[in-house]
Amino acid sequence: MTILYVILGVVVVVALFVIAMYNGLIRLKNRVDEAWSDIDVQLKRRYDLIPNLIETVKGYAAHEQATFEKVISARNQAMAAQKGGDAEAQAQAENTLSGTLKSIFALAESYPDLKANQNFLELQRELTDTEDKIQASRRFYNTNVRDFNTKIQVFPNNMIAGWLKFTARKFFEIEDAVERKNVEVKF
Repeated sequence: MTILYVILGVVVVVALFVIAMYNGLIRLKNRVDEAWSDIDVQLKRRYDLIPNLIETVKGYAAHEQATFEKVISARNQAMAAQKGGDAEAQAQAENTLSGTLKSIFALAESYPDLKANQNFLELQRELTDTEDKIQASRRFYNTNVRDFNTKIQVFPNNMIAGWLKFTARKFFEIEDAVERKNVEVKF
């Protein structure tokens, strides 16, 4: 009878351990999902600001059509990547969009009237603020991915995580070395 109680006690302890581990993994998975959602919110805000910025700049720099087309194309690709659900493709598209936006701000240097325009200044401030929030959201996401990946990779969690089909998430990062360089704008 004592052996039965010991076996039952061990089973209960193991079950509680597995339940606690599973709940911890779910908590971290939800944090990663929430962090990704935060990125999406900021990206949506940026997508909404870009057409207004382009229209404001167009009035001053009508002959810069190629720059506008690059920004619009990059925005459309980023929006399509967001709908695709592939985090890696979305990260690449967003990094390309960030690079093309720098060219719009560089255009302002060549047009003093544009630099003084209140609409442009406000849109530039809003977009800069949004870019800062996107960077913060990416860092928050990557921190949560790091914590989640660590949790599912350490022993004994890795056995339970594999059994429960938890898989590592990818970091939001720049993979193309060209995208790490500063944008060069020439006229």
